[in-house]
Amino acid sequence: MHSTYLAPANQAATMSPQVGYAPSSTAALDTRSRFSVDSDDIVITNGVALDATQKNAGGAPIEETSPMGREIGWWSIVFLNFSSMIGTGIFSTPGTLLKETGSVGLALIYWFIGLLMCLAGYAYYLELAATFPERAGADVAYFEQIYKRPKFFFPATFAAVSILLGFSSSNCMVFAQYVLYSRGAVNPNPWEERGIAVLCYALICLCIILSTKWSLRLSNLLSAVKVITLLFIVVTGFVVLGGHTKVVGPGSHFSQPFAGSSSNGNDLANALVNIHFAFSGYTNANSLMNEIGGDKIKKLRSAGAMSITIVFFLYFFANIAYFAAIPIAEAKASGQLIAGVFFTKVFGEYAGTRVLPVLIAISAWGNVLSTSIGQARMLREIARQGVIPFSSFFASTKPFGTPAAPILLKFILTAIVIIGPPAGDAFTFLVSLQSYPSRIFDILLIIGVWILRRRRVRAGLPQASYQAWHIALVFSIFICLFILIMPWVPPKTGRYGGNVSFWYGAAPAAGVGIIVACFIYWYTWARLLPRVFQYTICEEISQGENGELSKKFVRVYNDERGDEFRKQRAEERDTEGELTPERKMSKDVEHS
Repeated sequence: MHSTYLAPANQAATMSPQVGYAPSSTAALDTRSRFSVDSDDIVITNGVALDATQKNAGGAPIEETSPMGREIGWWSIVFLNFSSMIGTGIFSTPGTLLKETGSVGLALIYWFIGLLMCLAGYAYYLELAATFPERAGADVAYFEQIYKRPKFFFPATFAAVSILLGFSSSNCMVFAQYVLYSRGAVNPNPWEERGIAVLCYALICLCIILSTKWSLRLSNLLSAVKVITLLFIVVTGFVVLGGHTKVVGPGSHFSQPFAGSSSNGNDLANALVNIHFAFSGYTNANSLMNEIGGDKIKKLRSAGAMSITIVFFLYFFANIAYFAAIPIAEAKASGQLIAGVFFTKVFGEYAGTRVLPVLIAISAWGNVLSTSIGQARMLREIARQGVIPFSSFFASTKPFGTPAAPILLKFILTAIVIIGPPAGDAFTFLVSLQSYPSRIFDILLIIGVWILRRRRVRAGLPQASYQAWHIALVFSIFICLFILIMPWVPPKTGRYGGNVSFWYGAAPAAGVGIIVACFIYWYTWARLLPRVFQYTICEEISQGENGELSKKFVRVYNDERGDEFRKQRAEERDTEGELTPERKMSKDVEHS
């Protein structure tokens, strides 16, 4: 059975937005009194009472208890972030990064910049989590609460970008390539490769659908395997530097660390993008906030800091191991195969072509699993906002208490990207396209932190239990601006000298085009059509069988059709309210 609430969507535009939600705090009660969006026009049926904060006009209704339970502990936070960060980047990025920066010294500095990027980024994400401790979905909830105006624009835009560009094809393809490579297939059949990639993601989706507990346990196990693999590479690097292997003159590779450093803006921007790719995923656990038990912020703060710090040291010393065993010119030419070259140099051909590919495939599979766990929650929160069709279906946790429908949607999108585009430029272009809109959203989130602070001061509310340093916010904006601006600088080899055979700026231009297209769609749907056809977009809240709360948008016309609609909803409210003791109690409280 579904219960329904109806709120006129134009009402939220005239009210002050929420400044945070914490059901057990005095601040929450103060928030509810200062930022009420309730009115007599809200229709409630089936007797399930929600207060103004829980109705959350303009966003997803608040679920005080997660319908997926609370399975996330401290170690799960660590391993979720671990596994999301450690994918294929550390096994493929160092060679490309060395080519782009031009020198070992500058490449290592970039890895240190990556650490600062993570710590600064994690700081403002932690403040946002402390502001909205009961909201899953991370960015979905943050944009919804920060940017209430233009109404529905940011939720709709973020939803469109997340769904259109939310595929996990790259690491699935890497998994398939390394599985085939470990079997000796140097030039595999493209369709065999794609089939393995789709099967890889199908197994991941099945695991997430069947059980949150066991998908987390599997993610933790694979994270441990990845950490052990990187520790082995780091220790091997020290052995190489000590002169105990067949590598000749390992120390000489560091004799002129900054010789040949690049000054080209496009190269340096691409290097920063690669660093961001290698470290991305450090906020994955934020998407599962309402599934974390105990002191959420304390756990996030310590577990997140530990995961970032350990990953940095593993990355940094793994790079030193690579550069110790491989001559610089050969490392630059290795591209994405630098880890394979390292294993071959130190352990021989068999280790480089049979053992390492299996370890990289495991790392890629674990990375896709952990990121998909978080992204499934983000898609579910998008559905609960009502900005996509069939919102109650995608918000449901049936039949296993997991986000089954969102992960199925993600599987379909990923399978299309794996199978559809031809190998080569088209696939590379789609992967590059994913990153550009994300940096625009990052800047808006950072600005949103200052907006929330000012909003709470004006409301007379205390600040969040954790606050990021201003220098961390400024540094994060600078990094995002650098990544957004520098890809427009032509490469040294000209306008067709990028990572695709066509114009080097096609990916960022397409990213901007997608956001512009989202604005046009939003304006047509939320502004133009209601004016032309004289109707109001209202938010209708439904409650599923497992307590899931979601919204959908309904059109209420400004004529007799709208009057009839409101009359029908009012009759449902009164009839079902009389049959439900909880609703009677709620009405008594309201009347008193």
